[in-house]
Amino acid sequence: MNEEELMQVLLAPRISEKSTRHGDQGGQYVFDVWDKARKPDIKRAVETMFGVEVSSVQTCNIIAKAKRFRGVLGRRAGYKKAYVRLKQGHEIDFMGGQ
Repeated sequence: MNEEELMQVLLAPRISEKSTRHGDQGGQYVFDVWDKARKPDIKRAVETMFGVEVSSVQTCNIIAKAKRFRGVLGRRAGYKKAYVRLKQGHEIDFMGGQ
């Protein structure tokens, strides 16, 4: 993948209580990623965008759920997320130094 395609691999950081706890305890960050992204692509994308070294990447596919609202059957979107563990001494600051 070239650098332009790597910029489209990471969609957004997943900010939740659980992902924040992972980041505080072990230097692990959670991202929503493109559904066809592979682990080496995710690793290269994080390293180029944030200037850090990645030690491991784990991915998880979240399947779409069927939901009902006022009797109408709908569907929640499925997505893929990646747990990215950084090497010792590296961290990502999403708040911009605040």
